[in-house]
Amino acid sequence: MKNLLIAQSGGPTVAINATLVGILQAALTSSHIKTIYGAIHGIQGVVNEEFIILNDIMQDTSTLDCLAQTPAAALGSCRFKLDDWRKDAKLYETIVGILKAYDIGYFIYTGGNDSMDTVCKLSEYLNAIGDTSICVVGAPKTIDNDLVGTDHCPGFGSAAKYVAVTCQELERDISVYDTPAVTIVEVMGRNAGWLTAASALSRLGEGVGPSLIYICERAFDVEQFVKDVQTKLVERKAILVVVSEGVKDKEGTYISEKVQSKVQDEFGHKYIAGVGQVLAQMLRETLGCKVRAIELNLMQRSAAHIASKVDLEESKMLGMKALNCVVEGLSGHMVAIRRIKDTPYQIEYVAVPVSKVANIERTVPLNWINDEGNDVTKEMLSYLTPLIQGEVYTKYEKGIPKHLILYHNK
Repeated sequence: MKNLLIAQSGGPTVAINATLVGILQAALTSSHIKTIYGAIHGIQGVVNEEFIILNDIMQDTSTLDCLAQTPAAALGSCRFKLDDWRKDAKLYETIVGILKAYDIGYFIYTGGNDSMDTVCKLSEYLNAIGDTSICVVGAPKTIDNDLVGTDHCPGFGSAAKYVAVTCQELERDISVYDTPAVTIVEVMGRNAGWLTAASALSRLGEGVGPSLIYICERAFDVEQFVKDVQTKLVERKAILVVVSEGVKDKEGTYISEKVQSKVQDEFGHKYIAGVGQVLAQMLRETLGCKVRAIELNLMQRSAAHIASKVDLEESKMLGMKALNCVVEGLSGHMVAIRRIKDTPYQIEYVAVPVSKVANIERTVPLNWINDEGNDVTKEMLSYLTPLIQGEVYTKYEKGIPKHLILYHNK
């Protein structure tokens, strides 16, 4: 028997804790697991030896249910980049030394693209030094849905549902007035427009949904944008426009860079939010009508009250798959979802080499965007629709959802 370490990293989601629950539930019935540690603040918490023991909560069904409906990363997160071990292995030596000191033979790291980079580097280092005593496996999560090797990512379905419902409600709200108006909704998505595309799901009801949808895979033409808006305002007095935060012009420059600094995060990503305000000001100056910009921001990834049942169930199953993978010794792999068919929706859970996942972005196929570049096709809707199905029963306490807090920041 060996000890298990679980950590979470990157941007939080509604479903990341459901994956944690799946790992714990699978570990409960495993004869290979002794103590289960949770690292606070991802790989940075491993380096700092900030561990908590999770064995007690895995015995309590009601506690696990509460954890599964808790948004964000219950173990805390980080954005901590490991350098290439070939250039400097000191930090890797430290991490491996700590894992051995705690008799940790299994390590599951849940996160997005940058987190899979960590899984890849750490597993490669262990392989290079011939250490087979520690198995490292990645479990995916990201609302951006931009990981390759998996049909879709845990957390995306719930975020997509939130975007779709919010756009449906906004469209109803703006339609009550008899004056020309444009409402621009900015949705997360740096280089992948999956989440923005999900706004089209708001048309599944009786509302008309967004009049225009711009995702970052197609070059954004400012002049054509103004013409598109003018055309739609002839058809309707008030229109809803949904745009990815990462839309770029044909030269590859983010439209939002007109008002942004050059500040970057630890992984070299530019801070790019603000495109909605840029476009709103542009329309005010050119069209003179009422324009409002709404940035959904963090609500997209924390709205657990409107989670997708499919998303949470799949996330939990992926956690179970991850536990099985580390026990089987599949170090250097990421658990993933493979879609078999859309109708009826059918999938299977697999493991893929993380080296084929890390640092590669999965973007929207261009043929899933209409020819005009301002909407999505029926193929996109067929792909998205199964992912937002089902409602989750949320337990409330004193009028608000009950959440589980595993640690407190000092």
